[in-house]
Amino acid sequence: MPLLTMSGITKSFPGVRALDGVDLDVADGEVHCLLGQNGAGKSTLIKVLAGAHQPDEGEITWQGRPVKLSTPVAAMRLGIATIYQELDLVEHVSVAENVFLGHEVATRGIIRPREARAKTAELLARLGHPEIDPAALVGSLPAAGAQIVSMARALSHDVRLIIMDEPSAALDPDEVDNLFRIVESLTADGVAVVYISHRLEEIRRIGDRVSVLKDGRVAARDLPARTTPTGELVARMTGREVQHAFPEGEREAPTGEPVLRAEGLAREGEFEPLDLELRPGEIVGLAGLVGSGRSEILETLYGARRPTAGRVLVDGRPLRPGSIVSAVRAGLGLAPEERKSQALLLLESVTRNVSVSSLPRFSRGGWLDRSRERAAARLHTRDLALHPDDPDRPVRTLSGGNQQKAVLARWLLRECRVLLLDEPTRGVDVGARAELYAVIRRLADSGVCVLLVSSELPEVLGLADRVLVLREGRVVHRAAARDLDEHRVLDLVMEGGPT
Repeated sequence: MPLLTMSGITKSFPGVRALDGVDLDVADGEVHCLLGQNGAGKSTLIKVLAGAHQPDEGEITWQGRPVKLSTPVAAMRLGIATIYQELDLVEHVSVAENVFLGHEVATRGIIRPREARAKTAELLARLGHPEIDPAALVGSLPAAGAQIVSMARALSHDVRLIIMDEPSAALDPDEVDNLFRIVESLTADGVAVVYISHRLEEIRRIGDRVSVLKDGRVAARDLPARTTPTGELVARMTGREVQHAFPEGEREAPTGEPVLRAEGLAREGEFEPLDLELRPGEIVGLAGLVGSGRSEILETLYGARRPTAGRVLVDGRPLRPGSIVSAVRAGLGLAPEERKSQALLLLESVTRNVSVSSLPRFSRGGWLDRSRERAAARLHTRDLALHPDDPDRPVRTLSGGNQQKAVLARWLLRECRVLLLDEPTRGVDVGARAELYAVIRRLADSGVCVLLVSSELPEVLGLADRVLVLREGRVVHRAAARDLDEHRVLDLVMEGGPT
């Protein structure tokens, strides 16, 4: 008997049928992988399972008995825990308080903080992270630490099924290995896992069975995770053959005077003095582990962080340190790692998200010409094949790949000359990734300089002309991308070496 069975699950929102008769079953102690493009219905399905959404039709059975998951609390009481991609932790309270939030350790109504910290320490040790202090503020932890705290919170209940939504998105290779060790330990104890990831290599390593969603329907189920060919998985997700590859064709070495130059740029405690040049049409990749200083370099170039040494020049003219306005006026644009919280106005339309950095262009006498704004934004969203082609649609309703296109369209409208990309395909499905790769290469071919940060080495090596390898805030190697491979880069980021 399956631990969980979902039969004929249907869920509609205004104008959208998100789930259309979806079936899913999960057995004790298995890792059931859920695949699908952005917008396929994965998030809606797990929210139904977590009690956050109520299905319009269909039945859910738990250990053979029909159940109604009316609230997240009801789901948790059954033993269903959900770890969302965007962790729902409270940053300004302690690790222990987060772990037992909503079911505090108490005796006769009196909360026992010391006992909560002791129990939290036991859970963290079980997860292989005894170094995390239960008294530390969650906001002080790195992304990997916050992920562990979220898992500890799930395990603080009598959990039988854990849903993990893109759990490895912010983790480096060592941390992913630890995540898999945790999953294997949980399943050995009989806990079931529903695992959602766009990284097909992870599915092969950790999964037992695969179900694929497409357009709110089940496109495939019960596929063996370790042996189903990649081409078949991609075809099931997209409905077409997609080559998960980078744009073909040899690129000539970029020439001309550097557009952007960093001289001795540094931030104390984050990255050491850095010299960097970007020429017209050049794509330079920054490779390194999470915490190696990659994102901090991009944010310092963009003016979001003030350097403690060095300077940034565009066309030979220095930018004002720590000034985003100065950087944007000089032609820099940033697509940050956390696009939802750092780049997008989620409640606003696609048009406003694209035009927000160029609004003075559409203003006359203090009045905004909305028709011109809309037409200009639509020109660039259509050029990037943003879907659906609706400039008035709230940007929060778009898939991850199309949200990223909206951010890129913003800088196209601004006519930026230097594009800083931080994890541009995080949370983006395999089909949309190929589209974004083509967009990035097309921008470079048009003369835009691109500085790319990605945790996925094939992405860095497949797109970049040159690569700078970072370790603990220091550049340890520089080379043409064609002269590197994944093993060499991993050796460098783990062990370091001569510049």
